[in-house]
Amino acid sequence: MTNAPQVLCLGEMLWDCIADHPADSVSAVESWTSYAGGAPANVACALVKLGTPAALISCIGEDVSGEHLIEILEQIGVDLRGIQRHATAPTRQIDVLRSVTGDRTFAGFRGADTAEFSDTHLKADLLPADLFETAQFLVFGTIGFAYAESRAAFERAITLAKAQSIQCVLDVNWRPVFWQDHDAAKLLILDVVQQADLLKLSVEEAQWLFDVSDPAIVASQFPALKGVLITAGKAGCEYWLSGNTGKVSAFEVEVEETTGAGDSFVAGLVHQLCIQGMEALSDPDRARQIVRYASAVGSLTTIRSGAIEAQPTAQEVEAFLYLMGNGS
Repeated sequence: MTNAPQVLCLGEMLWDCIADHPADSVSAVESWTSYAGGAPANVACALVKLGTPAALISCIGEDVSGEHLIEILEQIGVDLRGIQRHATAPTRQIDVLRSVTGDRTFAGFRGADTAEFSDTHLKADLLPADLFETAQFLVFGTIGFAYAESRAAFERAITLAKAQSIQCVLDVNWRPVFWQDHDAAKLLILDVVQQADLLKLSVEEAQWLFDVSDPAIVASQFPALKGVLITAGKAGCEYWLSGNTGKVSAFEVEVEETTGAGDSFVAGLVHQLCIQGMEALSDPDRARQIVRYASAVGSLTTIRSGAIEAQPTAQEVEAFLYLMGNGS
């Protein structure tokens, strides 16, 4: 792509193998459909579709599955300079069950142990430092911290970002299936939160990490945070942004399935911040409208299957918000 990426998305890209019908176990699934996914990749693709140049920093296998992922990134227009390839470690594939209401559950991995997939082998010394010279935001989750090699790369990326005054956006994205020791994971994630400028987490993650679901209380524990957003699906999103607090109700849509909705929310948030600047969070009305925009992007992703395939364009989001009017 010709435009320098404004946002760097750091972490895994994989295949979500989603059950074609509701089921409560892998053995009960009659057929599956594979969709490109992985939270950081989802965010990068959603940003480009919204009109914000983005790069993905990830390690993908040199296998057929990996080649297909690269093709998808190329077609969408994601900057690939941060992509590393691994000659022997396979591209991750994960089974995803879904309920009758469209909610999904990660049920396990295909073909290898969780620590053997390519995304765990992201190398710190191969990170392209030049990408960090022009970016405004670094978006990352916590899954990469579960493995020693990728953890070192994540720590290096955060160091590079801090050196360039890049805003660090942490989406906790807690997935127990990736971690061996959940107690140790909690302590590590709490330490990572201290590196973030913006923190996004689900209400369940907030309760697990902090024993509260009030974003203002979470923010009070981390003075460096400029924003905390806690999403609760159909219950909407509560936020604390540069001292402004509020709640945005969820949009009522016909849900197909929810994979990637939270990642699209993050993309909508960061897209608006790239346009308006972090200073917009200090204005109560602008902060609320930014969260409402992010919620619209997330909601529209649930009306179709898959994460990346379901993401809306900027025009679709604007049309949707126009139809929804100026409600809460």
